[in-house]
Amino acid sequence: MTTVDLRSDTVTKPTAGMREAMFNARIGDDVFGEDESVNELEEKTAAIFGMEAGLYCPSGTMTNQIAIKCFTQPLDELIADQTAHVYRYEGGGIAFNSGVSTRLLNGYRGILTPEMIEPEINAENIHYPRTSLVVLENTVNKGGGSCYTLDQIKPIATLCKAKGLKLHLDGARIFNALAYTGDKAIEYGKYFDGISVCLSKGLGAPVGSVLLADKDTIKYARRIRKVLGGGMRQAGFLAAAGIYALDHHVERLKIDHAHAQIIAEALTRSAAVSNVLPAETNIILFDTVEPADLVLKKLAEYGIHAMSTDKHRIRFVLHLDVHPEQVEHVVRVIRNL
Repeated sequence: MTTVDLRSDTVTKPTAGMREAMFNARIGDDVFGEDESVNELEEKTAAIFGMEAGLYCPSGTMTNQIAIKCFTQPLDELIADQTAHVYRYEGGGIAFNSGVSTRLLNGYRGILTPEMIEPEINAENIHYPRTSLVVLENTVNKGGGSCYTLDQIKPIATLCKAKGLKLHLDGARIFNALAYTGDKAIEYGKYFDGISVCLSKGLGAPVGSVLLADKDTIKYARRIRKVLGGGMRQAGFLAAAGIYALDHHVERLKIDHAHAQIIAEALTRSAAVSNVLPAETNIILFDTVEPADLVLKKLAEYGIHAMSTDKHRIRFVLHLDVHPEQVEHVVRVIRNL
């Protein structure tokens, strides 16, 4: 039976070329700053986004949490969309790690605007937490892979600068956003104080994210990484996979987007589906007539594995381990739901 894993783009396995790169990695002790592959990955990623320096971490959760710690003080408040990964899926880390409260906004599919943000910036008053940080997510997971363009980011960055706020990007799927918008990665460094770049989703690396910022911030971030237990030793075997992903897997993200479009079109024609959110990138969110759990069981009978995000909502995520013949299989099954 054909099996298709659409639960997440985190389920990808290293390709043959990536495995070879990992096997041949130049390694050292990264806590001592001596792992050549880690150093290369950090420098390479920073250069791509026009940032001064990078810090390799085991996960995007860690890079985000380190960034929040760098850009805030206890009793501060950050602003984010109510769907934000940093708020919903990082275990309450904002409060636990940084002692910071969160002001949640209701953006359209997770996309915020300056007009939404400005009224929520607290005035200087001992009764209020000090607003110090805005966090954006690109693409927005809970928004169905919705994207910010640079034209949307620029006025938010201008507002943050005028109000003395830091601006951080949770770029878990930033390369998917760039593939969709056509914006240039190097332009991002002009607008963000911190950027988290995930390598283990659509890019297909097995582990890791890179936090980007200026050199002083990264110096402090390295100390926080150590405290959180994120200092790895011969991490170059993993970093080599990230380097390979940046060199070979960025352009092919458009294939995942095309596959998502094909499946989304089939879903719009299905009587079992009541609504399909626009599939801009590699994520499809759709609402089901029957409870999502029942639909997932039916899909599993045909070897299609996915996840629900609500009682009547299912998420499909396309990635490099989903091939054209598997997409055709998914479409055939959808037609018969």
